[in-house]
Amino acid sequence: MVSRVIPVDDFDLVIFGATGDLAHRKILPGLFRRFKAGQIPATSRIIGAARTAQDDDAFRAEAAGAIREFGGVTGEDPQLAEFLSLLGYVAIDARGEGGWQELKARMRPGAVHAFYFSVAPALFGDIAERLAGHGIADDDSRIVVEKPFGRDLASARALNATLAQHFHEHQIYRIDHYLGKETVQNLMAVRFANVLFEPLWNAQFIDHVQITVAETVGVAGRGSYYDKSGAIRDMVQNHLMQLLCLIAMEPPYHFDPDAVRDEKLKVIRALEAVPPQDIVRGQYRGHDDDYLKDAENPESRTESYVAMKVRIANWRWQGTPFYLRTGKKLRARTSEIAIIFKEPPHSIFDDSGQPKANELVIRLQPNEGMNLKVMIKEPGPGGMRLVQVPLDMSFADALGPDGADMPDAYERLIMDVIRGNQTLFMRGDEVEAAWAWTDPIINAWEDSKRRPEPYDPGSSGPDEALRLMHRDNRRWREIRS
Repeated sequence: MVSRVIPVDDFDLVIFGATGDLAHRKILPGLFRRFKAGQIPATSRIIGAARTAQDDDAFRAEAAGAIREFGGVTGEDPQLAEFLSLLGYVAIDARGEGGWQELKARMRPGAVHAFYFSVAPALFGDIAERLAGHGIADDDSRIVVEKPFGRDLASARALNATLAQHFHEHQIYRIDHYLGKETVQNLMAVRFANVLFEPLWNAQFIDHVQITVAETVGVAGRGSYYDKSGAIRDMVQNHLMQLLCLIAMEPPYHFDPDAVRDEKLKVIRALEAVPPQDIVRGQYRGHDDDYLKDAENPESRTESYVAMKVRIANWRWQGTPFYLRTGKKLRARTSEIAIIFKEPPHSIFDDSGQPKANELVIRLQPNEGMNLKVMIKEPGPGGMRLVQVPLDMSFADALGPDGADMPDAYERLIMDVIRGNQTLFMRGDEVEAAWAWTDPIINAWEDSKRRPEPYDPGSSGPDEALRLMHRDNRRWREIRS
């Protein structure tokens, strides 16, 4: 299967924080891959902006090193030199006046103007104010802001208000890279482009849903930052919330940015409050790998793991629980959504052939794809013996070479910014609604003064998380790569 590459319009993209880790690991290598694919016009300009004083050539050398290290470039690539010729650099004082007039002089009239805020949220307001005050951005410009979008409802509202002073909502692209993953978008295609699943996508046929985002890494090297957020702020409030919305939302009237985001917002507003007994917090604790040591805080009560049972108060999902879990230092690195259907109401087979529940598993990483477990007759003579088998679709296998070389999430999302398509980006009211649901959970934890449950590095998490499911006569799916 050959994928279509549709070029975007000519653009000027300014990357604030261009010398930082995100720019090196994701943004610059991703832009180079899109250039190689023929999606970026050769007339476009990519301008790095940061505090470091350097010229265009020095930044191009820095970018080349990042692309070679993180972009999979080996040997000589003739297109790399072509791409580097698109790059320029301006030293910027985000909270002062240095560099802004030079940046304005580099912006070309007639091109799409986009500004990527790959900086700390504390600088968002300063940069937005100067882009508007110096006349660099206009009503057609777009800004991309990285998470975290606040650390609670009050700070999220303040951040939204700050950006709204200088940009309209249709100009603000709040990026969550999980929504750029091919499988996440395919979730909408599976639901709304096939008659097979949508009639069954409700509490009558679905027993429960499991959403898992497991990581093998700890917080060493960024422990002091992570210790101020924790798993629910770092993952649940944004990544897992977005996956939950896509699973649970009603069909939008059209595949249109606001139509899709309207339905996601309805899901968030329908989330019931989560009682304390339906939440488990954990902290990895071990001799060599220990959260308290990595966080450099022996008194820390910040969770590196969280599991919870969530309910949605609407007709479609009444009675169907959603189980969410995420954590550091777990057994394997994997992200998946598992739709567990109910067992058949009556079995015509004897006990040796008892049918099991069907499962639809959407793998986000690694090995993106989908897996549907169905019951069939076990081959061979000797009666009707049933066995559960997977109908497995790995994108790499099913789509051929193009499936194995799918664009990274950042590549797709940045191209959507240039196109002006906000479908896969979070809206301001959506962010605030998510914090309004999350804040009471965090406040209850802080008031209780309870320490998170310890769990061994390399395990599946604390035992309390297993009991959360066992109380409901259910089991977590095994965490494996």
